[in-house]
Amino acid sequence: MRKKTFFSYLVLVLAFIGLTGCKTNNVADLDILETSKSSNEIIWGVKNDTRLFGLMDIPSREVKGFDIDIAKAITEKLLGRDGRATFVEVTSKTRIPLLKNGNIDAIIATMTITEERKEQVDFSEVYFDAGQSLLVEKGSPITSVEDLDETTTALVVKGSTSAVNIREASPNARILELENYAEAFTALQAGQGDAMTTDNAILLGMASENSNYELVGGTFTEEPYGIAINKGQENFLDAVNAALREMHEDGTYDEIFDKWFPDDDSGKVD
Repeated sequence: MRKKTFFSYLVLVLAFIGLTGCKTNNVADLDILETSKSSNEIIWGVKNDTRLFGLMDIPSREVKGFDIDIAKAITEKLLGRDGRATFVEVTSKTRIPLLKNGNIDAIIATMTITEERKEQVDFSEVYFDAGQSLLVEKGSPITSVEDLDETTTALVVKGSTSAVNIREASPNARILELENYAEAFTALQAGQGDAMTTDNAILLGMASENSNYELVGGTFTEEPYGIAINKGQENFLDAVNAALREMHEDGTYDEIFDKWFPDDDSGKVD
């Protein structure tokens, strides 16, 4: 009797394995371009705390910025005027895991193209040229990255390339890592650090919030931004790149760029 029960249980287990093996392992394995056309929606991972690129507007409860408008324009190019661009908040730590799990279709979130990240995701063509810089209080003795030493503390965001770069540029400086840009800027204003470092475009947005702070020393890295798309989604990647090229040709890109950066075209991609 016990042998019969065990045999029946084994048959059920094997049948279950066979059935589940026939299903798609992950929603991320689906053809994103086709599923987007079917649902008339593209789900974008964006920042909600980055002024000028992706910042939550409290009165309207809508996230606004350069990245948001670029995503909306790409969505319209791919799906038409009725296509929906849906935005999901990501951080530097969560954006790749959310993409790999299929929770979002693409990342447009001030994400620097690096060789290390290329091992996990594919990138679109560059849509913004950035470079890492320093944000300090006006009158600070720190005027460049060379001024950071063992007596100074630099504030960075966890999981960002900025943390890696500043350790290389100023190996003796103390580094304090925060969860996001808002926390890092708050810490800077509270005196918990002597300088905040990340891409100059992000720091410009912070300096525009508080005139007591300024960027110093120019840029000490090149940080080209790309749209991250999961591996194996070549059709979607090609479509996004085609949309970006069309936006350059018809003036859509310039219009969006000038809206958010009217006084500085250093990050514009020709």
